[in-house]
Amino acid sequence: MSVNNTITYEFPLNERIRVFIRLEQLFQQFSHFLTGETIADKRAAISALLDIMTIFRRNDLKSEILKELDRHTNVLNKIAKNQGVDTHKLEELLSQLTQTSKKLYAASGKIGSQVMESDLFQSIAQRSSIPGGTCSFDLPEFHYWLEQDEAIRLKDLEHWSSPFNDIRIAIDLILNFIRNCSSPTQELAEAGFFQFLLDTNLPHQLLRVDLDKSIACFAEISGGKHRCTIRFMVPPLDNKRPTQSPDDIPFSLTCCLF
Repeated sequence: MSVNNTITYEFPLNERIRVFIRLEQLFQQFSHFLTGETIADKRAAISALLDIMTIFRRNDLKSEILKELDRHTNVLNKIAKNQGVDTHKLEELLSQLTQTSKKLYAASGKIGSQVMESDLFQSIAQRSSIPGGTCSFDLPEFHYWLEQDEAIRLKDLEHWSSPFNDIRIAIDLILNFIRNCSSPTQELAEAGFFQFLLDTNLPHQLLRVDLDKSIACFAEISGGKHRCTIRFMVPPLDNKRPTQSPDDIPFSLTCCLF
């Protein structure tokens, strides 16, 4: 099954990985709109950054990420004892994990709190809770900023997002490690339905379903630590609800560990 011709559906098996994937998506959105030069791009970049900050206010992510980095370091150190391991690649990964951990341990205070030292950003954050609340008549200073040269806007956005740079690197390392540590199996969902049990003795973190783009349905995944269900649903026509496919659907399943 060619990767380029597939759609990947992911299902996190714990709250920690769920938050990491949400942040990963928001960081990707921020980076995309950061490089756009229109006013709409800059508004979208700030919106993504505000969502990132909201997640950090609600979670003690620094300690969670440090725990994950330490855990993955321990796993890699155990793997290093196995025969046939690419030691150069392993040492490179361990170095990345160690450096990122050191930077996070060295960071003082609540991550992202210094962003609010900017009066402009603080005003944008306060007004953003109101639908359409950052119009020119609400925030003339923001309107002025949006009309500035791209170099000025880019410099400010990079400064406001800089407290999250090490966190983003850490999350990318953790998720890439989890996604690539297990091998996929080829499965068949009879009449669009597939159910399986997870070995509770193994540290499952994430499910990945790869489906060929030529198959006109999407994967709906549910479950928990013990049992998971995958239904392949046909998109609705005429605003009706999606229905489970009556066909046998071949797909690739990866139960990601660590």
